[in-house]
Amino acid sequence: MNLIKINTLKLVSFIYWFFLTYMIAAFIWWYVSLEKQNKEIASIKFQTIQLSDPALKQKVKLIQDFQLRKTKQFIGEGITFLFLFLLGAIYVYRSLLKQLRYANQQQNFMMAVTHELKTPIAISHLNIETLLKRTLDPTQQNKLLEATLKETKRLDTLSNNILLASQLDMGQYETNKQDIDLSKLTQEVIHSFQERFPLRVCNLFIEASIFIQGETLLIQMLVNNLLDNANKYSPSHTPIDIHLQSHDRKIVLAIKDQGIGIPLNDREKIFEKFYRVGDESTRASKGSGLGLYLCKKITAFHHATLQVQPNPLQGSIFTVSFTKN
Repeated sequence: MNLIKINTLKLVSFIYWFFLTYMIAAFIWWYVSLEKQNKEIASIKFQTIQLSDPALKQKVKLIQDFQLRKTKQFIGEGITFLFLFLLGAIYVYRSLLKQLRYANQQQNFMMAVTHELKTPIAISHLNIETLLKRTLDPTQQNKLLEATLKETKRLDTLSNNILLASQLDMGQYETNKQDIDLSKLTQEVIHSFQERFPLRVCNLFIEASIFIQGETLLIQMLVNNLLDNANKYSPSHTPIDIHLQSHDRKIVLAIKDQGIGIPLNDREKIFEKFYRVGDESTRASKGSGLGLYLCKKITAFHHATLQVQPNPLQGSIFTVSFTKN
């Protein structure tokens, strides 16, 4: 499938550059032809002048001036048309590459979502069948029920991400901002996260009683998605550090992991819709490519900023900066 994508991109690029080269060659041919015609017209005019004509010098100068003026006209018009043509060609080529990349990301998204949906459904289905067909002791029953509940939460999170992305894209999300105790909310999200991943160590550096104006559900999703991202891309034995501090004019939430890090050329792309580092067929981490996109949308919704920087130790630091009211 990847080979087909590469071949398609190569074919489209070849056709594009072929026509671009042809059009530039046509522009050059157009200029050469007009300049040749200009010289022929001047030559014909020169032939009509009598050597004995008392106004010979004046007429020769007029013809030369006319020829020079036409040459400048051809050069000026040619450069203008060529500039506009190249400007349009660059825009078309960039749009084409963007559409191809977006189509590739959509395909990756569909593959990822299909996997993300099938896995919890299959696990839940198997667990429920086991409970129905076999008589288990209470401990085993509780274990299966907890696993089923965990997979159900995964489905709920994925559904919420897809629905919220659609609402934010179309501007249909209903605003209900209010005063939020960000310190308390962050601790609650971390507590829920640690229930799902009990082996992951989380170091908390959270100031008490930090309030912001915001949407509770969106802020919960923001913190949860950043934690999930740190969890996916860092070894299970490494800690995640969560800092929440209030400065003079800013409230800063920073989530630090010690994972694989993010290449420099991907640090802006990771916030694009459906974008994921690597290829869907080879990457090991699960995901739909919507988590960080939603984080960017949610921070913008709250007039905040989201940045990613390399962790001096190893990994990445995602920083959300809220402006104080």
